[in-house]
Amino acid sequence: MAMWNPWRGCHKCSDGCLHCYIHKGDAKRQVNTNDIVKTKDFYKPIEQLKNGNYKMKSGTVYLCFSTDFLIEEADSWRGECWSMIKKRQDCTFLFLTKRIERFNQCVPDDWNYGYENVVVCCTVENQKNADKKLSVFRSLPIRHKCITAQPLLERIDIEQYLDDIELVVVGGESDRNARPLNYDWVLDIREQCVRKNVSFEFRQCGTHFIKDGKQYKLQTKDLCSQAKKAGINFTAL
Repeated sequence: MAMWNPWRGCHKCSDGCLHCYIHKGDAKRQVNTNDIVKTKDFYKPIEQLKNGNYKMKSGTVYLCFSTDFLIEEADSWRGECWSMIKKRQDCTFLFLTKRIERFNQCVPDDWNYGYENVVVCCTVENQKNADKKLSVFRSLPIRHKCITAQPLLERIDIEQYLDDIELVVVGGESDRNARPLNYDWVLDIREQCVRKNVSFEFRQCGTHFIKDGKQYKLQTKDLCSQAKKAGINFTAL
C-alpha cells in the first residue's frame, strides 16, 4: 500500500498524543515536530513516468500518517491535495485525524456527501474524547467512516456512534512508558461492534498488556503479531 505525506510535522492535541511515535522519531533525528512543512512528495499522486503512467500505483493510499490531514497550518495547501485526490479515482485515500471538528471547514466546495475514494478515520482514546469527537463525526457527510481507538486508554462505550461506521480499529500504546491496555476493554468494543454489525480489528497489543488480571511487557516487534494471534477480528455480514 502506498504512503503519501504531502507535509510533515504535527502538534500534540489530545490525550492519546503523549507518546506519539512521530515526536519520538523526530527527537532522535533532532527535528522539530512542531514545524509543519511541505515535503518533496507533495505532488506524488500525479507524478508520471516517461511512458505517461502514474508513479504511484492504484490501490489504497495511506494519507498523512506522519501528520494530520486537517492540521491548521496546512489549510492553504489542502486544496491542491483534494484536486489530486479527485483526479486519482483509481486510488482510495485513507487518513486518520484527531481534528475531526475542523472537517467541514477543510473540505472542497464540491464535497457534497463525500468523495467515493476517501475514507476518514476519527481517532479516539478515552470516553471523554469519544463523546466529544464521535458526536461530531456521526453528523458529517462522509461516505466511508472508520473509528480508530488507538491507543485505547480506558474502557469506552461507543455503541451509540456506530451507525454508518464501516470499521473500528483498536490498539494499545507502544512505548517503554506506555499506558497499559486491558484486553477486557478490547473485547468490550468488539462486542459493541458485533451487536451493531460493524467490522472490528484488533491491530496491536500495548507494550504493557493486561489479560486475565495479569500484566505483560511485550516487545514492540511483537505487538501486531500477538494481536493477530488473538483471532478476534470481526467482519460485518
